[in-house]
Amino acid sequence: MSDKKDTPGNLFLFCALATVAVVFSIIVFILVNAAPVFLQYGFGFLFGTTWDYPTHQYGAWPLITGTLLLTAVTMVMAVPLGIATAVFLSEWAPPWLDRSLSTLIELLVGIPSVVFGILGFFVFRDYFRYTIDPFIAQTLGFIPFFQLHFTDGFGIPLASTVLTLMILPTIIALSREAMRGVPAEQREASAALGATEWETIRDLILPSSLPGIMTGVILGTMRAMGETMAVVMLAGGAYGVPTSVLDSVLPMTAKILIDLENYVAEPEPRSALFALGVLLMVMEIGFVAAIHFITARMKRQYGGA
Repeated sequence: MSDKKDTPGNLFLFCALATVAVVFSIIVFILVNAAPVFLQYGFGFLFGTTWDYPTHQYGAWPLITGTLLLTAVTMVMAVPLGIATAVFLSEWAPPWLDRSLSTLIELLVGIPSVVFGILGFFVFRDYFRYTIDPFIAQTLGFIPFFQLHFTDGFGIPLASTVLTLMILPTIIALSREAMRGVPAEQREASAALGATEWETIRDLILPSSLPGIMTGVILGTMRAMGETMAVVMLAGGAYGVPTSVLDSVLPMTAKILIDLENYVAEPEPRSALFALGVLLMVMEIGFVAAIHFITARMKRQYGGA
């Protein structure tokens, strides 16, 4: 055996340790700055419904519910569209169309979020204000969750539509690669048993690809939940617990961006904004844990496919 030092291995080890150290330092920095508000207000910060700096009231519940509702509506639109597009590209599209569409879809990743925000502000907003929001209210308004209280075009429908465009490439790309990873032998065996192409997709390809699909879904969810600029421009900025999917909301990321410049120099308000960052981080870590749990279950269920 050679006595030479394993220089490449040590270099890679250093890179790995440096990455862990940076992530750990960021987490510690956020927690230390958020600790004063958590220690002083406890669950009152989490479930409070008033946010007022002069009176030292910090209630994150409207921000949490706005973030969750906006993310949920986004995923309701993005997941079916993304998976359906991935099925088409993987199973039915001719090679030339697959390459062309895949390139166009992946180009969306490189577009800055502020450009998506501008697109929503100047192009989509009037459609939602005068057509889409009123149509949803007239069609489903008998359900309280779809009532239209006020519209200027901004709100959950507009913001979630733009967020859908932003996260679609992630869901499509990972789902398509997972579907293409299904062995050809399994596809041939399914066809030999008399299954149609759709039955093969439904009963073989989609179940076998679920871990990869879920990874794309959770990464898309994390991006939608953590998006800031487009949300600030399009979500409406109304602080309050939303009662309808047509309401304006103020997600946590928007609150942090809007207030940070004015209150970063004041210890308690700064701590409250860092506490919002902690809540957002915990929510996203929860989604990561969920995808690992779901992936493990799927692998056991489908024999490690």
